[in-house]
Amino acid sequence: MKIGLKWIVSFSVITLVAFGGLFWNPETRLPTTGNFLTADKIVGADVAWILAAAGLVLLMTPGLSFFYGGMVGKKNVISTMLQSFIALGVISIVWVVVGFSLSFGASLGISIHGEQYGIIGNPFTYPFFSGVESLPHKLMAPTIPFILFALFQMKFAVITPAIITGSFAERVRFISYLLFIVLFSIFIYAPLCHMVWHPDGLLNKYFGVKDFAGGTVVHMSAGFAALAGALVLGKRKNPHHQPSNITYVILGTGMLWFGWFGFNAGSALSASASAATAFGTTTIASASAMMTWIFFERINGRSVSALGACIGAVVGLVAITPGCGFVSIQESLFIGFISAVVSNLLVNWKTMKKIDDTLDVFACHGVGGIMGMILTAIFAHGENASLLHGGTEVFLHHMMALILVSAFTFSGSFVLYKITDLLITLRVSEESENKGLDLSQHEESFS
Repeated sequence: MKIGLKWIVSFSVITLVAFGGLFWNPETRLPTTGNFLTADKIVGADVAWILAAAGLVLLMTPGLSFFYGGMVGKKNVISTMLQSFIALGVISIVWVVVGFSLSFGASLGISIHGEQYGIIGNPFTYPFFSGVESLPHKLMAPTIPFILFALFQMKFAVITPAIITGSFAERVRFISYLLFIVLFSIFIYAPLCHMVWHPDGLLNKYFGVKDFAGGTVVHMSAGFAALAGALVLGKRKNPHHQPSNITYVILGTGMLWFGWFGFNAGSALSASASAATAFGTTTIASASAMMTWIFFERINGRSVSALGACIGAVVGLVAITPGCGFVSIQESLFIGFISAVVSNLLVNWKTMKKIDDTLDVFACHGVGGIMGMILTAIFAHGENASLLHGGTEVFLHHMMALILVSAFTFSGSFVLYKITDLLITLRVSEESENKGLDLSQHEESFS
């Protein structure tokens, strides 16, 4: 059997990474001793809840694979599902080796008026999870072991590039995709995560961005990367297909909705009233968006479909994510309603249809994330009043952050696609595309 050079290089990299973890000298990492509390500060209820929440968020990635897999044509079901599922392997390794350090390590950034604001973490803070142990971190997670915090955050890093895959489904080479998601995780996700969720991050500390569970970090970054991917790879030869299995889509939606409780309520990092609020708003926003989507479809002369109901539910989940812990149940109803209307309009916009975003990732995740961040700045309760509660600073800062995040994630992803394409051609051949990616990439078929 002939083994290509790219596979030999890939295996060599994996081998070096695996052995690098064994022989890494912990003394060469940055000192972090003063950042940790004592073991008696750990709260058992918080540990139990975040363990469960981390498991729920992990479940979302297989759920996404069913959600996307049921939407594509029969020749591309396995390849589409694998693109989501493989992220559990690839990104987990990247996260342990360097991703967590880049996201939550000591801040490297800029100075504004004598204050330091982080843009990315120092890769030598926690390489190979060195120093990520059982004591709680005084700023990031003061009541749970730091390793639990790191593993919980890992699940967010895993699902973000998996979301992107829906935009270029049915036409991307698998090995090229693997390279792209590694680059995306290091150069797009990690700095954005650091800027939004690290205590010293630029968007957190300077702009005061309210992103409870990932409206910017996960959904906007994935949405704009999806848009860039659809533009770089171009249209499919046959852009019209029948979804292969609607029952897969329904199953995937159920798994996503179930897992999203860990995604949103778990982001409270405690078994608390904040977690309960996020749990409730997540449920209601998704229900509101699902019902709005199907009624809006009917008003516009289209059939009420299971596919539409599922897409609407996911749009609601996306839109409530940044504000789930900051808004009321009543406000979450409106957030689900208005986000579903805007997303539906964009999905059916003729100009948008000229871009072959296979599964409308930008219209659902990108726009859902944007709407969520805008509406969070309008409705959010608590410190630093939102627009509805008499404050303008949070709203203005959110608008500035939206522009920065949109430009960074779209242009950065566009460049990474081009670099990937230079190294390993991104798009499959026309023959492979016609044959279907299940057979041409994996020699497997869906029956």
